[in-house]
This record gives sequence, C-alpha cells and structure tokens, in this order.
Amino acid sequence: MADDTETLEGPDLAVGVRIDQIADGGLLLGHVDAKPVVLVRQGEELFALGAVCTHQGGPLAEGLVVDGGVRCPWHHACFDLRTGLPSRPPALDPVDCYQVEVTAGTATVTRKRPAEPRASLKPTRDSTAVALPASIVIIGGGAAGLCAAQTLRREGYTGPVAMLSADDAAPYDRTNLSKGVLSGNIKEDANDLHPSQFYRDNAIDLRLGTRVERVHVAEHEVELADGERVAYEALLIATGAEPVKLDVPGASLPHVHYLRSAADCHRLLTQARSAKTAVIIGASFIGLEVASALCARGIEVHVVGRETGLMANVLGKELGAFLQQLHEKKGVIFHLETTASTINEDEVILTNEETLQADLVVVGIGVCPRLELAEAAGLAVDRGVIVDRYLQTSAPGIYAAGDIALWPGPLTGERVRIEHWVVAEHQGQTAALNMLGRRKRYDAVPFFWTEQHGFGLSYVGHATGFDDVRLDGDLSKRDCTISYLKRGRELAAAFVHRDHAGLLKELEFERIIGANRG
Repeated sequence: MADDTETLEGPDLAVGVRIDQIADGGLLLGHVDAKPVVLVRQGEELFALGAVCTHQGGPLAEGLVVDGGVRCPWHHACFDLRTGLPSRPPALDPVDCYQVEVTAGTATVTRKRPAEPRASLKPTRDSTAVALPASIVIIGGGAAGLCAAQTLRREGYTGPVAMLSADDAAPYDRTNLSKGVLSGNIKEDANDLHPSQFYRDNAIDLRLGTRVERVHVAEHEVELADGERVAYEALLIATGAEPVKLDVPGASLPHVHYLRSAADCHRLLTQARSAKTAVIIGASFIGLEVASALCARGIEVHVVGRETGLMANVLGKELGAFLQQLHEKKGVIFHLETTASTINEDEVILTNEETLQADLVVVGIGVCPRLELAEAAGLAVDRGVIVDRYLQTSAPGIYAAGDIALWPGPLTGERVRIEHWVVAEHQGQTAALNMLGRRKRYDAVPFFWTEQHGFGLSYVGHATGFDDVRLDGDLSKRDCTISYLKRGRELAAAFVHRDHAGLLKELEFERIIGANRG
C-alpha cells in the first residue's frame, strides 16, 4: 500500500480538474486528502477510486478500463468503478470510492463514499427463479474455497456456509510462500488473506484442521474424520493438490522439505536461518522461486533438473536460457539432465554420480490433485474432476474448483487442469455464483506471474505443446512480449516489463472467447 509520507503525484482532485483532460476510458492520477486517487472517465460518467490495488499495491492509474471496471496492471485484479468492490481476483478487498461532482466542465472529487452495503439476494415467487440452496459446504481452505465463501456473502447469500479446511492455518496467500515469506520480505504472520474477524463478521463457519472422509452424495452430507456429518444442499470440492514425493533413499530425512503449506514454509525457514548450502530438486517455477529466496538469504544454492534446457517446454528456449543466466549471475549452480539418487544427512548424490553438499534439500517436482474424495463419491474423474463450463461435476449440486478441476479450456475447448492461484480464485468465484443460480460460464483467461531475483514475468493464456515462439522487443533489456502459438494460433503470451500489453492481450483473448461463444 502507498505510504502517506510518499510524494503525491498529479493534481489535487478536491480542487478540481478539467474534464477534457481525460479521454474516454482514460485515467488520471491525482490525490485527495493526502491519498492517491485515480479519476476515471467512461463515456460521459466520471468515477474516483483509491489508486492503489489492494492485492499487492499495483498502480491502478496504469491499468485498463473495461466494462465498468479498472484492471490492475500487475496481477489483473479488477475493481468496480461504481462501488470499488473487487470484481475479479486476486484482489479480495475493495478500494475507497469517492463522490465526483461536475460543474461547468470541471470535475471535483468531494468526499469518500461510505462502503457499499452487502447485496440483497432473496428468493422470489417468480416460477422461473432458481431457489437458493438451504446450506452450502465448501471442502478446502485455499484460494478457490475462500473466494467462493467470500463471493457467496458479497452476493447476499444468508444461508449457512461451512468451510472445511484440512489446513491448520486460516486461508493465506500461497503465492507469497516461495517469494516474499521465504526471502524474509514478508513476515509469516502477515500473510493471512483476511483477519480472523472477517469470518465471524461474515458468518463463515471456518473449521481448521478438519478432514473430510467421505461425501455421501445421495444423502447430501459430508462425513468428517471424527464421524460428524454436515448437511449441504450445494457443495464445492476444492481440495487442491499435494506435492509429488521424491522416492529415493534418504528422502524422508528431516532436512528434506516440500513447500506447499504455511507449515511447510515455517519448517523450511527454521532450517534456512542456519543453512549454508541448499539443493533444490526440480527446476520448476516453485524450485526457481525458492532458489531466488534462499539466495537472498546468502545460501549457496544448487538446482537439479531432468530437463536439457531450463523451462524450455513451458516458456521456450530463449526465455528459459535467460532465466538460467539470471540465476547463475546470482550464484545459483545448475545440474541439468540428472536428478537425485540418494540423500544423506549432509549431501545429495545425483544419478550422474556427482555429490552436492546440502544442509537442506527442497523438493519441487510437481504436484498431484487430491482426487480421493471425488473418486470415492463416484464423480467423473480423469486426471482431475471433470466439470462442465459452469464448474458443475457429474453430480447435480456438486461443483469443483481449483487444482482438481478439469474443464473445457475457453480458447481450444480441450479439457485442461491448471494449477495457478488466480485460476483457482476465479473458479471459486464462478462456482459460488452458479450455486446461486447465475448460470455463469467459467471462461476466464488463465493468468500467473513469477518473481525471481527481482525479475518479474507475467503470463496470459495457456499453451501446451506449442510449436512456435515469437519474441517482440529485447529480452536482454527486460522489455519484451513472447507469444506462444500452435498451428499458427496464439494461445498464450508472456510479458516482461510490459504490464499494460498484458492487460490488452487478456482483453483480446476474452473477445475471441466471446466471439466463439456466440
């Protein structure tokens, strides 16, 4: 968030500015009462909002105005121009909303408006109306589960909402674990997505450390590990994924870590404070982010990966080589085309017979979706829980979202399962709306970002098995767009220091999806 002591940019909007200074769809950064505020024009209407994204402080004045909302350039959250409420994740909290008065061609921001009241959602006597579920149960306390619960309350649903989480910690930002928390830039106790009071204020029955043993589809009940049964009329399964375990001698030693949960991060941090050498097994995004974070702590880092070229199958050879050089300049040592064969108390022996000293070992060789509950319940499963375009499973009234969901990709129609934080949040939001009878198709464009050694990369779309990579700009100067195509069709693009271009590409993909939908 912006600091009040920072130099404020732009005009004092409380004094007023000429309307002709702002083009239709344009944004003007200014300030009101020593707070940064952005003045937005859409058609003949003017809106004033807090200028700092509530997710990670992105500058909304550099964003994009689309369909009554302003999108953040950093991670593509969107805020409603009329209410300041977040209409798209990853932002969960609203920005301030201000009153604007126009006189003789001058717009003046007069005062902060009170928070928008909770929506009213009441069943009607209209025979075409969809009856609201009497109770809703959410299995999972991650991104999808939290967004679903929050959306239900924000949309005015007043029935019981139970959120059953196997995690011992209240919902937190998982994306920060391998970035700011592990590097020390974010305190562990500052990573919660909401304070505990939020769940009480919104009557969300958050049960931590609660394991669901079975879903009784016919009885509309979930059975907990202690034998208790919780009734539901609508159910969301958002059980997420778990790390793939390394199966070699020594893999269960106490200095071998996985990073998926806040508890995992705490254990890793405890050992990292005294470690001098670390071996990371797996050159994935999580592995590379951990490498960056441990380097920031002054630890000598070795990264082990099976691939011949770093991230080539995900980002292309050129960008993969750039990332490898980025890490190597920071002292990271790569060992590719190999993996661990044995782990001892202070060393890792690789399959190429190389031996690496290791005070700690971090394994990041992928995750697998937690499908046991869905399979036992008889839901259709194939590498994920099969859902339709509304995220409903093969059983009426049961939805799935997040890392477990296998759904028709909006650009190709092929079923995909994507393990991205923002995708999970979008799906939780959409599933909640459909539980309330909205019949909203899930066709959001996938988005993710990574940060490594101060280098930021955002990615829009989803491309597997691409056969062409096109680069526009100069990667060495950290100013470029990389497009990924398959049979001549662009399916995704990565952006380096071109945040606005990323927003425009997302909008372009959305319009293609809309045209295909007809």
